[in-house]
Amino acid sequence: MLETALMLVFPAAMAFAGALDLLTMTIPNRISAALAVAFAVAAYQAGLPLETVAAHVGAAALVLCVGIVFFACGWLGGGDAKLMTVAALWIGYGEILVAFIAVVAVFGGALALAILAYRKFPVAALPGPEWALNLHRSGSGIPYGLAIAAGALWIYPQTVWFATFTG
Repeated sequence: MLETALMLVFPAAMAFAGALDLLTMTIPNRISAALAVAFAVAAYQAGLPLETVAAHVGAAALVLCVGIVFFACGWLGGGDAKLMTVAALWIGYGEILVAFIAVVAVFGGALALAILAYRKFPVAALPGPEWALNLHRSGSGIPYGLAIAAGALWIYPQTVWFATFTG
């Protein structure tokens, strides 16, 4: 039962974070913190060797450093940088991390193009909820957490977690 919960916590939290970013343009710190704690529990439960855990932490540290630079340049929000970091913690290192970053970039580019196209519609033609109107406003940013979540969900079946907890 615990293994099933641990297998589902990452995709559920990522989907929740992506949806929140779309609706509110924020990703609460508690989501990233909960995923970091869940990683420790999952690593213990799965019996990951210390070297593997250290490599996952190293991957997260690398992504955090890049995220800080991107945040400082105004290219990425703080919540997005933290979500990307905790996703890297779960996803790991090597080719799978490169694939994750590539998939996030593709989803992020598609999301940006879709939102830019959406912003070309006149506001009068867009009666809808406040979050949709916020997305329409020029300069309101792109909810990149949605792309990060989509990338994480796309890659997750290839991770050590999926293999370990599905047998």
